[in-house]
Amino acid sequence: MGEEGTEGTVHLLCLAASSGVPLFCRSSRGGAPARQQLPFSVIGSLNGVHMFGQNLEVQLSSARTEDTTVVLLVGLEELTNIRNVERLKKELRASYRLVDSFLGDSERIGDLTQCVDCVVPPEVSLLQEALSGFAEAAGTAFGSLVVSGRVVAATESWWRLGTPEAVLLPWLVGSLPPQAARDYPVYLPHGSPTVPHRLLTLTLLPGLELCLLCGPRPPLSRLDPQLLDRWWQPVLDPLRTCVPLGPRALPAGFPLHVDVLGLLLLHLELKRCLFTVEPSGDQEPSPEQRRRLLRSFYSLVTAAHFPPEPGTPEDKAEDAAQRAQVPRACYLVSGPEEPGTGWRLVALQLGPRRLLLLVSAQSPTHGLRSLATHTLHALTPLL
Repeated sequence: MGEEGTEGTVHLLCLAASSGVPLFCRSSRGGAPARQQLPFSVIGSLNGVHMFGQNLEVQLSSARTEDTTVVLLVGLEELTNIRNVERLKKELRASYRLVDSFLGDSERIGDLTQCVDCVVPPEVSLLQEALSGFAEAAGTAFGSLVVSGRVVAATESWWRLGTPEAVLLPWLVGSLPPQAARDYPVYLPHGSPTVPHRLLTLTLLPGLELCLLCGPRPPLSRLDPQLLDRWWQPVLDPLRTCVPLGPRALPAGFPLHVDVLGLLLLHLELKRCLFTVEPSGDQEPSPEQRRRLLRSFYSLVTAAHFPPEPGTPEDKAEDAAQRAQVPRACYLVSGPEEPGTGWRLVALQLGPRRLLLLVSAQSPTHGLRSLATHTLHALTPLL
Protein backbone atom coordinates (compact mmCIF):
# COMPACT_ATOMS: atom_id res chain seq x y z
CA MET A 1 0.00 0.00 0.00
CA GLY A 2 1.57 3.31 -1.01
CA GLU A 3 0.77 7.02 -1.26
CA GLU A 4 1.75 9.53 -3.87
CA GLY A 5 1.00 13.25 -3.84
CA THR A 6 0.61 15.21 -7.10
CA GLU A 7 -0.32 18.90 -7.09
CA GLY A 8 -2.11 18.69 -3.76
CA THR A 9 -3.80 15.37 -4.57
CA VAL A 10 -3.18 12.36 -2.33
CA HIS A 11 -3.65 8.88 -3.78
CA LEU A 12 -4.00 5.77 -1.64
CA LEU A 13 -3.19 2.64 -3.63
CA CYS A 14 -3.66 -0.90 -2.35
CA LEU A 15 -1.94 -3.72 -4.25
CA ALA A 16 -1.95 -7.47 -3.76
CA ALA A 17 1.52 -8.21 -2.40
CA SER A 18 2.02 -11.48 -4.29
CA SER A 19 0.68 -10.55 -7.73
CA GLY A 20 0.77 -6.75 -7.78
CA VAL A 21 -2.88 -6.61 -8.89
CA PRO A 22 -4.39 -3.22 -7.88
CA LEU A 23 -7.22 -3.82 -5.40
CA PHE A 24 -8.37 -0.21 -5.08
CA CYS A 25 -7.19 3.37 -5.43
CA ARG A 26 -8.76 6.27 -3.52
CA SER A 27 -7.86 9.92 -4.07
CA SER A 28 -8.26 13.12 -2.08
CA ARG A 29 -7.58 16.74 -2.99
CA GLY A 30 -7.79 19.59 -0.49
CA GLY A 31 -9.28 17.29 2.15
CA ALA A 32 -12.17 16.14 -0.08
CA PRO A 33 -12.60 13.01 -2.24
CA ALA A 34 -11.26 13.58 -5.77
CA ARG A 35 -12.22 11.96 -9.06
CA GLN A 36 -8.67 12.16 -10.36
CA GLN A 37 -7.19 8.68 -10.17
CA LEU A 38 -3.68 7.37 -10.62
CA PRO A 39 -2.93 6.46 -14.24
CA PHE A 40 -2.40 2.77 -14.83
CA SER A 41 1.20 3.48 -15.87
CA VAL A 42 1.90 4.99 -12.43
CA ILE A 43 0.26 2.03 -10.70
CA GLY A 44 2.44 -0.29 -12.76
CA SER A 45 5.56 1.70 -11.85
CA LEU A 46 4.75 1.61 -8.15
CA ASN A 47 4.13 -2.10 -8.36
CA GLY A 48 7.43 -2.56 -10.16
CA VAL A 49 9.27 -0.75 -7.37
CA HIS A 50 7.40 -2.83 -4.82
CA MET A 51 8.26 -6.12 -6.56
CA PHE A 52 11.91 -5.11 -7.09
CA GLY A 53 12.27 -4.16 -3.44
CA GLN A 54 10.55 -7.35 -2.35
CA ASN A 55 13.12 -9.45 -4.20
CA LEU A 56 15.86 -7.61 -2.27
CA GLU A 57 13.95 -7.92 1.01
CA VAL A 58 13.34 -4.14 0.97
CA GLN A 59 9.92 -2.59 1.53
CA LEU A 60 8.61 0.68 0.15
CA SER A 61 9.17 3.44 2.69
CA SER A 62 5.60 4.70 2.17
CA ALA A 63 4.06 1.36 3.23
CA ARG A 64 1.52 1.86 5.98
CA THR A 65 0.73 -1.71 6.98
CA GLU A 66 2.74 -4.92 6.99
CA ASP A 67 2.02 -7.30 4.09
CA THR A 68 -0.18 -4.61 2.47
CA THR A 69 -3.28 -5.68 4.38
CA VAL A 70 -6.36 -3.75 5.46
CA VAL A 71 -8.26 -5.78 8.07
CA LEU A 72 -11.26 -3.94 9.48
CA LEU A 73 -13.88 -4.70 6.86
CA VAL A 74 -12.34 -7.65 5.02
CA GLY A 75 -10.98 -10.63 6.93
CA LEU A 76 -7.26 -11.28 7.30
CA GLU A 77 -7.54 -14.70 5.67
CA GLU A 78 -9.09 -13.20 2.51
CA LEU A 79 -6.34 -10.60 2.29
CA THR A 80 -3.37 -12.90 2.89
CA ASN A 81 -4.84 -15.81 0.92
CA ILE A 82 -6.37 -14.19 -2.15
CA ARG A 83 -8.33 -16.80 -4.10
CA ASN A 84 -10.58 -14.54 -6.17
CA VAL A 85 -9.26 -11.04 -6.84
CA GLU A 86 -12.50 -9.73 -8.36
CA ARG A 87 -14.53 -10.89 -5.37
CA LEU A 88 -12.02 -9.28 -3.02
CA LYS A 89 -12.31 -5.99 -4.92
CA LYS A 90 -16.08 -6.03 -4.42
CA GLU A 91 -15.70 -6.76 -0.70
CA LEU A 92 -13.19 -3.92 -0.31
CA ARG A 93 -15.79 -1.44 -1.58
CA ALA A 94 -17.39 -1.61 1.85
CA SER A 95 -14.30 0.17 3.21
CA TYR A 96 -14.27 3.06 0.71
CA ARG A 97 -16.11 5.53 2.92
CA LEU A 98 -13.83 4.72 5.85
CA VAL A 99 -10.71 5.09 3.70
CA ASP A 100 -11.98 8.36 2.19
CA SER A 101 -12.64 9.75 5.67
CA PHE A 102 -8.98 9.17 6.59
CA LEU A 103 -7.80 10.91 3.43
CA GLY A 104 -10.15 13.87 3.90
CA ASP A 105 -10.06 16.84 6.26
CA SER A 106 -11.63 15.14 9.27
CA GLU A 107 -12.92 16.93 12.36
CA ARG A 108 -11.48 14.05 14.40
CA ILE A 109 -7.86 13.20 15.22
CA GLY A 110 -7.82 9.57 16.39
CA ASP A 111 -6.22 8.50 13.11
CA LEU A 112 -3.13 10.49 14.11
CA THR A 113 -3.09 10.02 17.90
CA GLN A 114 -4.40 6.43 18.00
CA CYS A 115 -6.60 7.59 20.87
CA VAL A 116 -10.41 7.36 20.82
CA ASP A 117 -12.09 10.66 19.95
CA CYS A 118 -14.51 11.46 22.79
CA VAL A 119 -17.00 14.11 23.85
CA VAL A 120 -18.09 15.05 27.35
CA PRO A 121 -21.86 15.20 27.95
CA PRO A 122 -23.13 17.12 30.97
CA GLU A 123 -24.94 14.09 32.47
CA VAL A 124 -22.65 11.22 31.56
CA SER A 125 -23.52 9.08 34.60
CA LEU A 126 -27.19 8.82 33.56
CA LEU A 127 -26.24 7.88 30.02
CA GLN A 128 -23.68 5.37 31.26
CA GLU A 129 -26.27 3.65 33.46
CA ALA A 130 -28.80 3.48 30.63
CA LEU A 131 -26.18 2.15 28.19
CA SER A 132 -24.99 -0.59 30.55
CA GLY A 133 -28.56 -1.68 31.26
CA PHE A 134 -29.54 -1.71 27.61
CA ALA A 135 -26.45 -3.67 26.55
CA GLU A 136 -27.10 -6.29 29.23
CA ALA A 137 -30.74 -6.57 28.16
CA ALA A 138 -29.63 -6.99 24.55
CA GLY A 139 -27.20 -9.76 25.51
CA THR A 140 -23.83 -8.13 24.85
CA ALA A 141 -21.11 -6.55 26.99
CA PHE A 142 -19.94 -4.21 24.22
CA GLY A 143 -21.93 -1.02 23.79
CA SER A 144 -21.33 2.65 23.12
CA LEU A 145 -23.05 5.92 22.28
CA VAL A 146 -21.48 7.70 19.31
CA VAL A 147 -22.09 11.24 18.03
CA SER A 148 -20.46 12.28 14.75
CA GLY A 149 -17.87 9.51 15.11
CA ARG A 150 -16.97 10.41 18.72
CA VAL A 151 -17.70 8.30 21.78
CA VAL A 152 -20.11 9.81 24.31
CA ALA A 153 -20.21 6.83 26.68
CA ALA A 154 -19.20 3.17 26.52
CA THR A 155 -19.36 -0.01 28.56
CA GLU A 156 -16.25 -1.28 30.33
CA SER A 157 -15.82 -4.08 27.79
CA TRP A 158 -16.02 -1.62 24.89
CA TRP A 159 -13.28 0.50 26.47
CA ARG A 160 -11.12 -2.61 26.78
CA LEU A 161 -11.09 -3.11 23.01
CA GLY A 162 -7.54 -2.85 21.74
CA THR A 163 -6.01 -0.40 19.31
CA PRO A 164 -6.86 0.08 16.50
CA GLU A 165 -10.41 -1.30 16.74
CA ALA A 166 -11.34 1.06 19.60
CA VAL A 167 -10.45 3.98 17.28
CA LEU A 168 -11.78 2.48 14.05
CA LEU A 169 -15.25 1.39 15.15
CA PRO A 170 -16.64 4.84 16.08
CA TRP A 171 -14.75 6.33 13.13
CA LEU A 172 -16.49 3.81 10.86
CA VAL A 173 -19.90 4.75 12.27
CA GLY A 174 -19.15 8.43 11.70
CA SER A 175 -18.15 7.78 8.08
CA LEU A 176 -21.35 5.95 7.08
CA PRO A 177 -24.46 7.69 5.68
CA PRO A 178 -27.33 8.14 8.18
CA GLN A 179 -29.53 5.09 8.71
CA ALA A 180 -32.16 4.23 11.28
CA ALA A 181 -30.55 0.82 11.94
CA ARG A 182 -27.63 -1.26 10.68
CA ASP A 183 -26.38 -4.82 11.02
CA TYR A 184 -22.80 -4.47 9.79
CA PRO A 185 -20.11 -7.22 9.66
CA VAL A 186 -16.72 -6.08 10.95
CA TYR A 187 -13.38 -7.77 11.51
CA LEU A 188 -11.36 -6.72 14.55
CA PRO A 189 -7.67 -6.35 13.63
CA HIS A 190 -6.47 -7.70 16.99
CA GLY A 191 -9.49 -9.30 18.61
CA SER A 192 -10.88 -11.27 15.66
CA PRO A 193 -9.07 -10.79 12.33
CA THR A 194 -10.51 -13.90 10.64
CA VAL A 195 -14.07 -14.22 12.04
CA PRO A 196 -16.46 -11.28 11.60
CA HIS A 197 -18.42 -9.75 14.45
CA ARG A 198 -21.65 -7.82 14.01
CA LEU A 199 -21.83 -4.10 14.61
CA LEU A 200 -25.44 -3.17 15.34
CA THR A 201 -26.32 0.53 15.24
CA LEU A 202 -29.57 2.29 16.10
CA THR A 203 -30.16 6.01 15.58
CA LEU A 204 -31.57 7.46 18.80
CA LEU A 205 -31.50 11.09 17.59
CA PRO A 206 -30.14 12.63 14.38
CA GLY A 207 -26.35 12.23 14.56
CA LEU A 208 -26.48 10.18 17.80
CA GLU A 209 -26.18 6.41 17.42
CA LEU A 210 -26.30 3.48 19.80
CA CYS A 211 -23.69 0.85 18.87
CA LEU A 212 -23.49 -2.78 19.96
CA LEU A 213 -20.73 -5.22 19.09
CA CYS A 214 -21.88 -8.83 19.21
CA GLY A 215 -21.73 -12.30 17.72
CA PRO A 216 -24.55 -14.19 15.96
CA ARG A 217 -27.03 -13.01 18.60
CA PRO A 218 -29.05 -10.94 19.25
CA PRO A 219 -30.94 -10.48 15.98
CA LEU A 220 -31.55 -6.85 15.11
CA SER A 221 -35.29 -7.49 15.41
CA ARG A 222 -34.86 -8.18 19.14
CA LEU A 223 -33.98 -4.51 19.69
CA ASP A 224 -37.62 -3.51 19.40
CA PRO A 225 -39.14 -0.09 20.22
CA GLN A 226 -40.37 -1.28 23.61
CA LEU A 227 -36.84 -2.18 24.71
CA LEU A 228 -35.50 1.12 23.40
CA ASP A 229 -38.20 3.14 25.13
CA ARG A 230 -37.66 1.34 28.42
CA TRP A 231 -34.01 2.42 28.66
CA TRP A 232 -33.75 5.61 26.62
CA GLN A 233 -37.04 7.47 27.05
CA PRO A 234 -36.20 8.41 30.68
CA VAL A 235 -32.90 10.01 29.54
CA LEU A 236 -34.20 11.72 26.41
CA ASP A 237 -33.22 15.20 27.60
CA PRO A 238 -29.61 14.19 28.42
CA LEU A 239 -29.46 12.52 25.00
CA ARG A 240 -30.51 15.76 23.31
CA THR A 241 -27.61 17.61 24.94
CA CYS A 242 -25.21 15.18 23.22
CA VAL A 243 -26.19 16.04 19.63
CA PRO A 244 -24.35 19.41 19.39
CA LEU A 245 -21.26 17.97 21.11
CA GLY A 246 -19.84 16.46 17.89
CA PRO A 247 -17.53 19.30 16.83
CA ARG A 248 -17.51 21.02 20.23
CA ALA A 249 -16.50 18.03 22.42
CA LEU A 250 -16.93 20.06 25.62
CA PRO A 251 -20.19 20.81 27.48
CA ALA A 252 -21.87 24.13 26.72
CA GLY A 253 -20.58 26.89 28.95
CA PHE A 254 -17.33 25.15 29.84
CA PRO A 255 -14.96 27.93 30.97
CA LEU A 256 -12.11 28.35 28.50
CA HIS A 257 -9.86 31.39 28.25
CA VAL A 258 -10.96 33.73 25.47
CA ASP A 259 -7.55 33.37 23.76
CA VAL A 260 -7.91 29.60 23.28
CA LEU A 261 -8.79 28.87 19.63
CA GLY A 262 -8.49 25.09 19.76
CA LEU A 263 -7.29 22.26 21.98
CA LEU A 264 -6.27 18.63 22.01
CA LEU A 265 -6.26 16.79 25.32
CA LEU A 266 -4.92 13.23 25.42
CA HIS A 267 -5.04 10.70 28.22
CA LEU A 268 -2.12 8.49 27.24
CA GLU A 269 -3.01 5.59 29.55
CA LEU A 270 -6.72 5.44 28.71
CA LYS A 271 -6.01 6.11 25.00
CA ARG A 272 -8.77 8.72 24.79
CA CYS A 273 -8.72 12.31 23.57
CA LEU A 274 -10.78 15.49 23.33
CA PHE A 275 -10.29 17.61 20.20
CA THR A 276 -12.07 20.84 19.31
CA VAL A 277 -11.50 24.01 17.32
CA GLU A 278 -14.88 25.48 18.24
CA PRO A 279 -13.80 28.08 20.86
CA SER A 280 -13.96 31.66 19.52
CA GLY A 281 -15.19 30.31 16.20
CA ASP A 282 -15.65 33.78 14.69
CA GLN A 283 -11.90 34.54 14.79
CA GLU A 284 -9.16 33.68 12.34
CA PRO A 285 -7.82 31.15 11.47
CA SER A 286 -10.63 29.06 10.01
CA PRO A 287 -11.62 25.75 11.65
CA GLU A 288 -9.84 23.82 8.87
CA GLN A 289 -6.64 25.80 9.43
CA ARG A 290 -6.89 25.31 13.18
CA ARG A 291 -7.18 21.54 12.76
CA ARG A 292 -4.17 21.47 10.44
CA LEU A 293 -2.10 23.59 12.84
CA LEU A 294 -2.90 21.37 15.82
CA ARG A 295 -2.31 18.16 13.86
CA SER A 296 1.06 19.42 12.64
CA PHE A 297 2.02 20.60 16.12
CA TYR A 298 1.06 17.23 17.61
CA SER A 299 3.29 15.44 15.09
CA LEU A 300 6.15 17.82 15.89
CA VAL A 301 6.03 17.59 19.68
CA THR A 302 5.48 13.82 19.64
CA ALA A 303 8.49 13.26 17.42
CA ALA A 304 10.83 15.88 18.89
CA HIS A 305 9.89 16.59 22.51
CA PHE A 306 7.52 14.07 24.12
CA PRO A 307 8.64 10.51 23.35
CA PRO A 308 6.10 7.64 23.21
CA GLU A 309 5.18 5.93 26.44
CA PRO A 310 7.70 3.17 27.40
CA GLY A 311 6.60 -0.37 26.66
CA THR A 312 9.19 -3.04 27.50
CA PRO A 313 10.97 -3.22 30.89
CA GLU A 314 14.15 -2.07 29.12
CA ASP A 315 12.28 0.94 27.75
CA LYS A 316 10.95 1.75 31.21
CA ALA A 317 14.39 1.50 32.78
CA GLU A 318 15.87 3.74 30.13
CA ASP A 319 12.97 6.14 30.52
CA ALA A 320 13.48 6.34 34.28
CA ALA A 321 17.15 7.17 33.76
CA GLN A 322 16.37 9.94 31.28
CA ARG A 323 13.15 11.25 32.83
CA ALA A 324 14.84 14.41 34.09
CA GLN A 325 15.84 15.29 30.53
CA VAL A 326 12.34 15.05 29.06
CA PRO A 327 10.68 18.47 28.64
CA ARG A 328 7.29 19.06 30.18
CA ALA A 329 6.26 22.04 28.07
CA CYS A 330 7.12 23.70 24.77
CA TYR A 331 5.64 26.38 22.56
CA LEU A 332 5.77 27.51 18.95
CA VAL A 333 4.93 30.87 17.39
CA SER A 334 3.56 30.74 13.85
CA GLY A 335 4.87 33.97 12.32
CA PRO A 336 6.76 36.91 13.89
CA GLU A 337 7.19 36.61 17.65
CA GLU A 338 5.73 40.03 18.37
CA PRO A 339 2.64 41.10 20.31
CA GLY A 340 -0.47 40.81 18.19
CA THR A 341 1.13 38.75 15.39
CA GLY A 342 1.37 35.02 14.79
CA TRP A 343 -0.65 32.27 16.44
CA ARG A 344 0.79 30.52 19.47
CA LEU A 345 0.89 26.75 19.95
CA VAL A 346 1.76 25.38 23.38
CA ALA A 347 2.07 21.79 24.67
CA LEU A 348 2.13 20.68 28.29
CA GLN A 349 2.46 17.20 29.76
CA LEU A 350 1.57 16.33 33.35
CA GLY A 351 1.40 12.65 34.31
CA PRO A 352 -0.68 10.68 31.80
CA ARG A 353 -2.23 13.81 30.25
CA ARG A 354 -0.87 15.85 27.36
CA LEU A 355 -2.50 19.14 26.36
CA LEU A 356 -1.98 21.06 23.13
CA LEU A 357 -3.47 24.54 22.73
CA LEU A 358 -3.81 26.86 19.76
CA VAL A 359 -3.83 30.38 21.17
CA SER A 360 -4.62 33.72 19.56
CA ALA A 361 -1.92 36.20 18.59
CA GLN A 362 -3.02 38.52 21.41
CA SER A 363 -1.74 36.15 24.08
CA PRO A 364 1.80 36.98 25.32
CA THR A 365 4.33 34.19 25.01
CA HIS A 366 5.49 34.54 28.61
CA GLY A 367 2.01 33.58 29.81
CA LEU A 368 1.54 30.50 27.64
CA ARG A 369 2.67 27.91 30.21
CA SER A 370 0.45 29.42 32.88
CA LEU A 371 -2.51 29.44 30.48
CA ALA A 372 -1.87 25.80 29.52
CA THR A 373 -1.49 24.72 33.16
CA HIS A 374 -4.74 26.44 34.19
CA THR A 375 -6.59 24.92 31.20
CA LEU A 376 -5.25 21.43 31.91
CA HIS A 377 -6.35 21.61 35.56
CA ALA A 378 -9.84 22.67 34.43
CA LEU A 379 -10.04 19.81 31.91
CA THR A 380 -8.62 17.08 34.16
CA PRO A 381 -11.98 16.08 35.74
CA LEU A 382 -13.39 15.50 32.23
CA LEU A 383 -10.74 13.04 31.02
